[in-house]
Amino acid sequence: MNTVIAFIVIFGSLVFFHELGHFLFAKRAGILCREFAIGFGPKIFAHKKGETVYTIRLLPLGGYVRMAGEDPETTELKAGQRIGVLFNEKGQAVNLIVNGRDRFKDARTIEVEKADLEHGLTISGYEEGEEELRTYPVHREALMTEDQLSTQIAPYDRQFNSKTLPQRAMAIFAGPLFNFILAFIIFVVLAMIQGIPTDEPKLGEVINNGAAVEAGLKEGDRVISINGENMGSWKEIVTVIQDNPGKELTFSIDRNGEQLTIPVTPDKETAEGETFGRIGVYSPFEHSVLGSFTYGAKEVYVWTKMIINMLGTIVTGQFSLDMLSGPVGIYVSTDTVAQSGILNLAKWAGVLSINLGIMNLLPLPALDGGRLLFFLYEAIRGKPVDRRMEGMVHFVGFALLMLLMIVVTWNDIERFFLQ
Repeated sequence: MNTVIAFIVIFGSLVFFHELGHFLFAKRAGILCREFAIGFGPKIFAHKKGETVYTIRLLPLGGYVRMAGEDPETTELKAGQRIGVLFNEKGQAVNLIVNGRDRFKDARTIEVEKADLEHGLTISGYEEGEEELRTYPVHREALMTEDQLSTQIAPYDRQFNSKTLPQRAMAIFAGPLFNFILAFIIFVVLAMIQGIPTDEPKLGEVINNGAAVEAGLKEGDRVISINGENMGSWKEIVTVIQDNPGKELTFSIDRNGEQLTIPVTPDKETAEGETFGRIGVYSPFEHSVLGSFTYGAKEVYVWTKMIINMLGTIVTGQFSLDMLSGPVGIYVSTDTVAQSGILNLAKWAGVLSINLGIMNLLPLPALDGGRLLFFLYEAIRGKPVDRRMEGMVHFVGFALLMLLMIVVTWNDIERFFLQ
């Protein structure tokens, strides 16, 4: 149960922060954001604040910000159509009722002759019982009600495609960017809480039931030598221990000015077919506020480079489907990490956030990187790609990504539960 909660909190937080990036920069550009959603599928929670509906949906496979102009979110009013219209005290239409006019007692029935809800913000028509054609102003935030569902209209200047290329590109790029920012924040906070790992030749926290605590080693012990070989760094200590599983090692240490000689036999550990030694000691840490920010930036860089190198195996032909993990694989890994403590779980969240940011920047249809690639093409060409063609490309790309997700998820199930 704890793993389920940890998975929901971590994955939900990563998606929330990603979509928050899209949302904030879209709002900054003046784009009408109709919905801020976590998950896909049926709604299990919805709350409207301002002009945006905040929803949580059933399938925890991502999220989205629905921006005006991205989808055909309003019904087009056609000539001859009879609608109900509610007006404010200034004579502006504030609610265009496509059907169900009987539920609005104050609505005036109008037969539409012409409607411009993007540029001129007017509606022309004949009011019931009259033969004179009238033109009525439409409020910029007017609602269109159909099947008891009200949707705010979007003047063209509030739509995504009305914005400059830099504004649109930033609204899309901000999602992955916020994942990197979240990872940076996580690593900085971790460094402030537990300290910054150093390469000094001394012992950090000693875990229970390990070879180190059984031998009598303590946190803060400075290792002078192992088997007579001088130790100048933590990395050197780790290398000697890992290279000698099950073999007794003689540690010469300095403990508060007192030199001691302690025999230690590393436990044997096996991972990915390789056996190595382990004594159950963490690296030493130091505390520094400024250093914590440097550490956070360094960790983001290191993990970004590592993930990109892994993606590079696709180009070199070393790629295997087992290298990919879907929600099931992430859940299993989260379960493993959760058992090692809350701090390691937080670090895992930071790594996942970087991974999410990088994956979304891949130049593939339906991903943020794919959309940015279209913007780059637009910048070079001088005009945007046909919207219908771009929409079709993204639709096909999304379908293929969903198919890949199904394959990866099934592969995870076979790997973790059916073997």
